[in-house]
Amino acid sequence: MKHGVLLRRLWLTVVLGFALLFVGPTVSLAAGLLPCDIYANGGTACVAAHSTTRALFANYDGPLYQVKRASDGQTKDIGLQATGGYAKASDQDAFCAGTSCIINVIYDQTSNHNNLTIEPKGGNGGADNGVPADALPVTAGGRKVYGASFSGVMGYRNVATTGVARNGSPEAMYMVTSGTHFNSACCFDYGNAETSITDTGNGHMDAVNFGNECWFSPCSGSGPWVQADLENGLFESGAGPSQDSANTGNTEPYVTAMLKNDGQKTFALKYGNAQSGALTTSYSGPLPSNGYQPMHLEGSIVLGTGGDNSNGSIGSFFEGVMTAGVPSDAVDNAVQANIVSVGYGGPTAAAGTLAQDSTVSFNATTPCCTTRYISQQSGGTAQSGTVVTAVVSSASSASVAQDSTWIVRAGLADASCYSFESRDYPGEFMRHYNYHVYRQPMDGTQQFRQDATFCAEAGKDGQGTSFRSYNYPTRYLRHYNNTVYISSDGGTNDFDSANLWAYDVSWLVTTPWAQ
Repeated sequence: MKHGVLLRRLWLTVVLGFALLFVGPTVSLAAGLLPCDIYANGGTACVAAHSTTRALFANYDGPLYQVKRASDGQTKDIGLQATGGYAKASDQDAFCAGTSCIINVIYDQTSNHNNLTIEPKGGNGGADNGVPADALPVTAGGRKVYGASFSGVMGYRNVATTGVARNGSPEAMYMVTSGTHFNSACCFDYGNAETSITDTGNGHMDAVNFGNECWFSPCSGSGPWVQADLENGLFESGAGPSQDSANTGNTEPYVTAMLKNDGQKTFALKYGNAQSGALTTSYSGPLPSNGYQPMHLEGSIVLGTGGDNSNGSIGSFFEGVMTAGVPSDAVDNAVQANIVSVGYGGPTAAAGTLAQDSTVSFNATTPCCTTRYISQQSGGTAQSGTVVTAVVSSASSASVAQDSTWIVRAGLADASCYSFESRDYPGEFMRHYNYHVYRQPMDGTQQFRQDATFCAEAGKDGQGTSFRSYNYPTRYLRHYNNTVYISSDGGTNDFDSANLWAYDVSWLVTTPWAQ
C-alpha cells in the first residue's frame, strides 16, 4: 500500500468444532503435529509456509532459508537439525564466520515451492535489501536459531505463486512477530499482494500487518496492533477504526498475528502472546464495503513491505503460513498452542556464565553500588533505550528482573569477543554511540557490529571481568552516576574520571535475575 519458555512440546488431542462465523469440519488431531499438519487435518491446507526457525510440517526435512556471504557472494542453504525440527544455526555460523551474511531466500515448505526472494523495485519503493542473517538470534525449542529482523528497505516477494488465493477465494494466514521491534511506517506485512508490485486498488491485498500506524482513527492505546492490510487501508474492523477498546497493543517480545478472510463478505483478526496463553479475537465481521466485497486478490506473497513495496517499516519475522480456505476457531487455537509449545525466547541450558548463548546479569563491583546491575532504562522508545544500572533484588518486580537480564552472543564484529542481546527485546543489543551505551536493534551495518562488540579482560579492580570496546580499545563498559558508558581511565568527559575507574569498569557475571 501507499503507506503501504522453554516448554515441552504439547501433545495435542483436539476435537475441532464449528465456529460461529468461520465454519470448519470436525477433525481429530493426532499427537506431535505442527501448524501445517493441524491446518491440513482441519481441511484448510497450507499453500505457503515460511520460517527461519523451524519446520512447520512434522515430516519436513528440507531447507528453511538460504544465506549469502558478503566476502565472496557464495550461498548456503540452512536446513534442520532433524526432520520436523529446528534450524541448524551452527551451519550458518560456520559459513558466515569472519564475514557477514544476508538471508537471500526464505523457502516455502509446501509442495508449491512459493519461495520468497529479495523484493525488486515497486511502485512506491526501490529495490530492497536482504535482512542481515545474524541480527536476530533467539531461542526456539531450547535451541539457538535466527529470526529475520527487518530494519527498513528490506523485503521479500514472490509474484508467481502456486495455490495462493486469487480473486474472491477464501484464505487465512498468521505470522509470529515481535511487539518490541516495530514502527509507524508502511508496511510490515505478510500475506497476499499484487503481482505487479504496485497499488492496483481496494481489495487487491489480504495481508496481516503489524505496527503502530493508525490508519483509521480512533485506535485504542499506542500499539502495535494486528491489522489487515486490504490495500489502501490498514483495517482493525470493516469500518476501519478499532472496535475493541481493550486492544491497546501487543508489546510482548513474541506475538501471534492472525488474519482470516472468506474473500466475499467477512474477515477476522486475532492476536496472542506467542509464549503463553490463548488467542484473542479483536474483530470478526463484515469486510469494508467500498471495493472489498468481494476481494480482488492477485496471489503474490509479500513479507516486510506493502503491496507496492512501500518499505519504510521495521519488524521481526519468525514463522508464518498461508492457507486455502478459512480455518475454524478450534484449528486456530490448536495452532496457537503449538506456537506456544516452541518456547520462543526461553532460557538456554547454560546460565550465569560468560559463554555464547548463556543468559546472565552484570553486577557492579564498586563498593557503593554492589546491589546494582546493568539494566535497560524504562520509558525508552519501543526501538531503543539508554543502558543504566538499577538496584535489583529478590523483591524486585518481574519487569525489573527482565530488564537486567542479557543474553551472551558471539561478538557481532569478532566472534572471539562478545555482544549482549536484551532478554526483553529480541534482536536488540548493547551498543555505544557517542560513548553512551544504548539498547538498539541490530541493523546489519559494520558500524553497528563494531559498536556492539566488547572483548573480555580480567577485571581491572581484581574482580570479575572488564569489557573493552572493540573499536575504541582504550575504553571499557563503565557505570558513572548510574548510567553506562564506554570510558577511558582519565579524560575530558566526566565519565572518564580516574576516580574509582577500575572499580566502575569491573563486573561480576552472575546468574540472571530473569529465567
